[in-house]
Formats: sequence, structure tokens, C-alpha cells
Amino acid sequence: MEKNFDTIISGGRVIDPANKIDRKLDVGIKDNKIAAIQNSLADKNSKVIDAKGKLVIPGMIDTHAHVFEHVSGRFGLNPDLVGVQSGVTTVIDQGGPSCMTFPGFRNFISNPAKTNVLAFISIYTVGGLEGHYYPYLYGPGGIDVKACAKAASANTDIVKGIKAHAEPGGISRWGLETLELAKEASREAGIPVYIHLGELWPTEGGIDVDMDARLPEIVALIEEGDILAHPFTRHPGGFVNKEGKLHPIVNEAIDKGVLIDIGHGSHFSFDMARAVLDANVLPTTVGADMHGYNTHVPAEAGTPDEHPDDEMHLFAGQAQFSMCHAMTELMALGVAMEDTIPMVSSKCAEMIGMAHELGTLGIGRTADISVLHDETGEWTLKDNSNVEVKTTRRLRPAFCLRQGEYFEADASILPV
Repeated sequence: MEKNFDTIISGGRVIDPANKIDRKLDVGIKDNKIAAIQNSLADKNSKVIDAKGKLVIPGMIDTHAHVFEHVSGRFGLNPDLVGVQSGVTTVIDQGGPSCMTFPGFRNFISNPAKTNVLAFISIYTVGGLEGHYYPYLYGPGGIDVKACAKAASANTDIVKGIKAHAEPGGISRWGLETLELAKEASREAGIPVYIHLGELWPTEGGIDVDMDARLPEIVALIEEGDILAHPFTRHPGGFVNKEGKLHPIVNEAIDKGVLIDIGHGSHFSFDMARAVLDANVLPTTVGADMHGYNTHVPAEAGTPDEHPDDEMHLFAGQAQFSMCHAMTELMALGVAMEDTIPMVSSKCAEMIGMAHELGTLGIGRTADISVLHDETGEWTLKDNSNVEVKTTRRLRPAFCLRQGEYFEADASILPV
């Protein structure tokens, strides 16, 4: 007898924001696609995976990853380590590949990975070498607008935007010229620009850059669909002004359709997050921003020998954060769990113009599914400034299906 399903995920709480589903259901998968979502699917010939007590959600999308492994020095992580082995089915590399290196990214990173690997291509010709550690590589003279737009347009299946920066160190050197060039390329390619906020490089000559004054200039340059990253950064240049309040330009940016990605990484601050959330601003997407400087993995030889983010976020010898950990921190700050799910699924898919493919458990869609432990207990969370917050609830990845293939969440970088 022909079986109705290849796999049934049984008994979990299914949350699919795009289809307004939130209840206990079974999910049936056939030919690597979602074939049914309903009560008590029964098929004795199918493989049944017990998800009782767990959350079953659309395959998580990490909107801020660094996975140009080997090429970007010890900055780039293995895409499956931060992807399917961490319960995440799609990762978006932010600024690793460039017009010069994109063929290598496609053939050696994206194509072989089990994870769905996409990218925001770097506006800089050198791309994200060593995590943009050397500022002299990232001035206007290192940008080729035409070449960047051409590479993006030739790789639309993978390239979903352009990565740029607008932070004090760069502004002290070049003003906002690099961002202006990034916007020129993004308009030519018809894709959004993703903008890093928060100090990355020391300012040149110790120049004091007033980011409260520059943020309105940044917002004036960008358009609907562009993304501002690191709103909760502990570094100068985020959403919180010198008075400790939400900068008023943030609401103007939101009103014009600008999106917000948390870009957790080494930036996250509980105090900054509270100030932003208390002002009723909820970011659009999460973005874990894990990389080789803030994550405890065996490192290849590379430069620099020391980096400001080294040993950040280490807890019991492992990375202290992941996509689920970032969601747990939001929940500890009062964001409802139900509001965090769209920030790792449907809203991510909308941000990259792929809501027709990703971010939902719709019937007939590719079976990209994340299953999470939803646990109660007592935990202490710690941010990059050693500020602690207590929580009684946490999310933790259990497993995922990518195109119907099962992957245990067993990455070495997951918190213990």
C-alpha cells in the first residue's frame, strides 16, 4: 500500500504566523514537501517523529550570518554549523562575498551546504575579509558600484541585498560616501541595502563623531525595504542617543518602511534593548551574527592574532548564544514568544522577497521546518557588557528538516 506521507511530525504546537496557525497539530511531509497539517495524522507506513511538548515552526532564517568559511579568515564559520546543525534551515551571509569573490562563495560555500545559504553581497571589492578588521580596505576607493550591481544581478537566486556600514570609525574617515555608493548599487540592482550601525573601527585621529547628529543623515539616504542593523548595540551609533532614549529619527525610519535586524553577535546589550523596546519599537528580524571571533570553535591560523571580540560570549567553553538564545533573551525582556517566531521566519522571508518560498508551513511548500524545545526553569542570561537578566523560560533547538531531510541540533557552538 502506498504511504500517505514519508514523515509525520506528531503532537507539537505548530506556529505558522504567515497562515495564522497556533495549535497542537501533526505535520505530514511527502516528497520533501509539506503535504498536510491537521489533527492526528495516521499512517502506519510513515516515519513518525514525536514532537510532544515542542514548538514546530517554519524553518528558521538567520538574517545575519558569517559563513564564508576559510576565505574570510577565522571570521567565517561553517554554514551547516550555524545552519541545520543549530536548527536553522536558511542562513544569510552578511557581506562576506564580493563582486570579486562571489563565484567562490557560490561553488565552495552555498552549493555544497545542506543549509540554504543566501547572501547580502559586500559593497566593498575585498568583501568581509577578517570581519572588516582592517579599515583602510573599506574606503570609497575600494568600491566598484557597477561591478557590485552586476554581480548581484547575475546571482539573484542567492544575492538578496547589499551590505554596507555607517558607523563612527568609517564616518570619521569618509563621511557617508560609502553608504551613498552602496545605495547607488542597490538601486541599480533593485535590492535593499543592509547597514551596520555601532562602532566597528576606532575613529581616525580620535575624531569625535556625533552619531546623534549623523543618524538622521543616514536615514535620509535610505529607502523603504532597506535594513538598519544592531539597534541594541552597546557601541556608539545605535538607536539609543546620548540621553539614553530612543533617537526620534528611528520612528521616522520605520514610518518610511525601513526594517530593523537585531544582529545580535557581540553587539547585544540588555540596557540598550530595554530602552528601544520600552519605546515600543520591536525589530523586524533577529539575526544571530555569530562568527569566528565571538564563537568558540577550533580556529585556523589567520590574522589578527587578537581581536576585540575574542572570548566574547563564552560560557562553559561554548558559545553563549544562538538564534534560539537570542529569542530567549527577547522573551526575558518581555517580548511574547509568539512575537519572536515571525522574527525568525515569515518576516525574514518578506525582508528578502522570498515569502513565496520560505518562512511558512504552507501546503505544497518545501519541508523546511524547525522544532524547538520550550523549557521552563531558572536561568541567568548575560550580555556582552556582563549585565545579567533572570529568566524562567528558554527556547532551544531540537532538530530541523531542510528539504525534508532530518538534522539533529547537535552543533558544538550551541549553549549548554
